[in-house]
Amino acid sequence: MEIRKELLRQIPKVDEVLARPAVAQLAENGRSAVTQAVRQVTEGLRQGILEGEAPDVSVEQVERLVLAAVEQAGRMSLRPVINATGIVLHTNLGRAVLSHQVAQHVMEVAENYNTLEYSCEAGRRGSRYDHVEQLLCRLTGAEAALVVNNNAAAVMLILGTMAKDRNIIVSRGELVEIGGSFRVPEIMEQSNSTLVEVGTTNKTHPQDYERAIDEQTAALLKVHTSNYKILGFTEEVSTEELVEIGHRRGLPVIYDLGSGALADLDAYGIGSEPTVQQAMASGADVVSFSGDKLLGGPQAGIILGKAGWIAAMKKNPLTRALRIDKLTLAALEATLRIYQEPEQVAKQIPTYQMLSMGLPELKARGRRLLRRLNQVPGLHGTLAEEQGQVGGGSVPTQMIPTWAVAVQHETVSVGEMEKRLRFCRIPVIARVSKDRLLLDMRTTQPEYFDYLARCFAEITGQASPEETE
Repeated sequence: MEIRKELLRQIPKVDEVLARPAVAQLAENGRSAVTQAVRQVTEGLRQGILEGEAPDVSVEQVERLVLAAVEQAGRMSLRPVINATGIVLHTNLGRAVLSHQVAQHVMEVAENYNTLEYSCEAGRRGSRYDHVEQLLCRLTGAEAALVVNNNAAAVMLILGTMAKDRNIIVSRGELVEIGGSFRVPEIMEQSNSTLVEVGTTNKTHPQDYERAIDEQTAALLKVHTSNYKILGFTEEVSTEELVEIGHRRGLPVIYDLGSGALADLDAYGIGSEPTVQQAMASGADVVSFSGDKLLGGPQAGIILGKAGWIAAMKKNPLTRALRIDKLTLAALEATLRIYQEPEQVAKQIPTYQMLSMGLPELKARGRRLLRRLNQVPGLHGTLAEEQGQVGGGSVPTQMIPTWAVAVQHETVSVGEMEKRLRFCRIPVIARVSKDRLLLDMRTTQPEYFDYLARCFAEITGQASPEETE
């Protein structure tokens, strides 16, 4: 009890901490915020002592804690992180990473007035969709194109235009749930179309669609199950078969492709995934997919198809509510231009740069990081063969062989290291497996290796926070 009272008496007064040179200098730019940080730090120490802790309450330590608290409070909420998980398209970490070339174009557009809805050639107002429509048509063979803010919005716009107050027929085995617990039936409900389920979870036959068609049927819907697979005793109707049924019965076919690869994943050793070009060649009247998954671009919902249907969607009032802004258009146009030269895809689109990395290159990258990490006292790293993922609801059954650096420390637990890494200036997002902290080399970029070594030194007590700046 006496020790507790003595520690409480030793906690520096607010004015004493504010008088420290570094704190006083910080307070010049906003005294109230710094004062609040001092009070929060000292109150935290007080509560810790009352709960039986024995923290360092020297004025020097309080000063360090206050400086760290102010710095933490001033950080942007949306900020870069180091993705060491091995998941290339990590939904929670922003999915596809844009290349420096693409990001530069976005910056130029953001910093200047631009041609968002202005045609320099005609000297009058233009359409924002002109920046990407012709590019999309050339790359995919579509008659026309439209882009909205994500693929869920694309599906809602398609159904609201093509099937409002009428029925859409879809296989029961294709009623997917996408991120955030949103489900295809719920999206269809918002579009004022009615879902008609056919077949069973594992088997759907052509006659199931045939029997369900009536005068209220507006279209047939095919949904690519990009985020799960049904294996075993299964059967589904191909897009080509569905197109034959639909067109014979005078009905359009809508194909929700989901991930939307413009590049053939077979070339990257990843299992079969339908490309956008194949989806268009199937004869589907309208195809939609995401921009920030296998395309490797910004978040967007891309709609391709017959000119008449796309024109009708452009006139739908909902299109204005779902339209994309200048920054998304800038990123999408710059990304699509890379696809005009297929040999540049693996060189200039980060998603494919990571997917194309071979095991020898990954292992060599791991050795480089190990040399830095093993210089941190008490830290022990080894190379480990692991499995990564494409992620982003794409190619769900495909695991990707990779190399990771597995880290342990003599005194700091793996769980505690994982937590502390998330509080570094640039947060490090790693994964834990078999009581090892794993840094996957497929998604951990070499330009951060020195920073990672400094982070580990800091979180294990071998360096001060200032050394990671």
